[in-house]
Amino acid sequence: MSRIGKKPVTIPKGVTLHEEMQLALDKDQFTVARPSDEQKHKALHGLTRTLVQNMVDGVSKGFSKSLEIQGVGYKAEAKAYGVNLIVGYSHPVKYEAPKGIKISVDNNTNVKVEGADKELVGQVAAELRSVRPPEPYKGKGIRYVGEHVRRKAGKTGAK
Repeated sequence: MSRIGKKPVTIPKGVTLHEEMQLALDKDQFTVARPSDEQKHKALHGLTRTLVQNMVDGVSKGFSKSLEIQGVGYKAEAKAYGVNLIVGYSHPVKYEAPKGIKISVDNNTNVKVEGADKELVGQVAAELRSVRPPEPYKGKGIRYVGEHVRRKAGKTGAK
């Protein structure tokens, strides 16, 4: 029996579920039950519960990812469509945020991605990071807050 799948999820006030969802709802909690003990159902049991828990958390609290930009002259500008990144290319990189995602910029170097969908927030943060990933020699680029970038030693002169 899945331990994660058996845990009830508490639903905060003001959060409702879709009518077609087949979940056992008791007052402000719901539980997920599986039809059989097949391997496929066992695998989906905990997954379903976690996905619904993430949906409830997203609607009630929301999710966020923070990125930081390092490098001389590297910066980000919040725009109505998303964000404009200036990260060492000959042109600024425009990133249009998908519907439901809010991108904010602090001090031109800290970018915060917020939204209700955990997967979409992570995807947008990964796409922003992929515009200029941190490089290992000087550490310039876009990285997650708290991400450690392994540094390499540069070339040494031949004598």
